[in-house]
Amino acid sequence: MRFLIAGAGAIGGYIGARMALAGADVTLFARGAHLEAMRERGLRVLSVDGDFVVHPRVIGDLDDAGEQDVILLGVKAHGLTALAPRLKPLIRPDTIVVGTQNGVPWWYFPEMHLERVDPGGVIAASIPRQNVLASIVYFSTDLVEPGVIRHNEGNRISLGEPDGSRTDRARRVAEALIKSGLRAPVTARIRHEIWVKIMGNVAFNPLSALTRATLVEMIRDPEVNLVIRGIMSEVEALAAKLGLELPVSIEQRIAGAEKVGAHKTSMLQDLEAGRPMEIEAIAGAVLELGERMEVPMPYTRTVYASTRLLDQISRKAG
Repeated sequence: MRFLIAGAGAIGGYIGARMALAGADVTLFARGAHLEAMRERGLRVLSVDGDFVVHPRVIGDLDDAGEQDVILLGVKAHGLTALAPRLKPLIRPDTIVVGTQNGVPWWYFPEMHLERVDPGGVIAASIPRQNVLASIVYFSTDLVEPGVIRHNEGNRISLGEPDGSRTDRARRVAEALIKSGLRAPVTARIRHEIWVKIMGNVAFNPLSALTRATLVEMIRDPEVNLVIRGIMSEVEALAAKLGLELPVSIEQRIAGAEKVGAHKTSMLQDLEAGRPMEIEAIAGAVLELGERMEVPMPYTRTVYASTRLLDQISRKAG
């Protein structure tokens, strides 16, 4: 299978590097200094599993991509609006599109448009829903400098068809990722798994940006712990209104995060690096859903509003 990593930053670049190391047919799309560094010196990965350097095919123009079997969307959720229309010419009826974004996916509700996830419906108009293979990433990586990615922990990426079916295409993508050294289970309950991750992301990510705290620091602070539980309770109620019974309890979700330890969320990493935060896809979309489903979400709204303002101010300062 031919893979295009559309956005070879921390997440996409790490997946692409692992695939290149395993000899897969993979092309990395990047821009700017990161692109030039990879062209000149290759892509270096600093990993808890051992450092390595690969020299995959890298492009700075999607017109040079050629025919691809799988397109992996490696940009943050807010980057899809600009990227999706440029990918449209590359998507054939049998092209598989795998997203790695946090938050509520743009494809999740075929009958409902979420403006905070897909402004103006640009993404849905560019990427047909039938081409989407859902995924959830469970590893931590940073782009420490152009051409260099640090892998901190984890190696799992769950895959699943949005309708819960078992398909050959999901199996083939999983096999390619497994050959690259990643854990890639295929699940029939990807929608439930998405909401388990959303429960944690909506609580931990914005709060980490506001407090600059790691997961374990937030959890072990009694007052912040109460806010975490309040947000998770609201997300749990929203999931129930959508007909989903989450497979883990709030206690289990918090305990799992505490085991991760002194980890900075992706939103805090973005804030510290001066990058835009995924506040709309993670928390804004959940609030938009809450409004439509008439689920009160005061904890979530308070933390969302504060983090959104922080994002605006930090971007102006940058």
